[in-house]
Amino acid sequence: MTVLDPKADFHRYLQEARDGLLWKLDGLCEYDVRRPMVPTGTNLLGLVKHLAGCELGYFGDTFGRAHDEPLPDFDPDEPNADMWATADESREQIIGLYHRAWRHSDATIDALPLDAIGHVPWWPAGQNEVTLHHVVVRMTAETHRHAGHADIVRELIDGAVGLRAERDNVADGDKAWWESYRNQLESVAREAGRH
Repeated sequence: MTVLDPKADFHRYLQEARDGLLWKLDGLCEYDVRRPMVPTGTNLLGLVKHLAGCELGYFGDTFGRAHDEPLPDFDPDEPNADMWATADESREQIIGLYHRAWRHSDATIDALPLDAIGHVPWWPAGQNEVTLHHVVVRMTAETHRHAGHADIVRELIDGAVGLRAERDNVADGDKAWWESYRNQLESVAREAGRH
């Protein structure tokens, strides 16, 4: 008989998303991990930095579990400070921050029951009470969302796609097959657009 362990299930899916996100940086130079590939500036290293801060905030500050990591202060002149790395912040520093955030988050997940109550400091008073269950689900969804962004950004950089190194989770096909497939979709889109 299978024993249900919701905390372990949540943690596994959160870790898969974390690993998938970091995998998107593999093999890229400093320029490429920082390149803003869409009009909103989304970039790979910025996604990692953002999620490190999210984990420390949600799993740390929300539950009164202190951490020693300096996080960007909210600056109205730079509201996206956590979404990009400065030239002085190395890839190793940001990945190291993310790994430390994981350890801190994982310790919170291990230490508290899913029904533990916390208060999100940056949410309005009276509307900021959450459970650990809520935070684990929220951070798993947030991390998967940004791992999906990273998928697209990485594909725009060099064409690399996939869920993770050992299982890309996309249809088998060589460059010619993918080009034909894309052309088919473009044709369908144009036809639909004429109606």
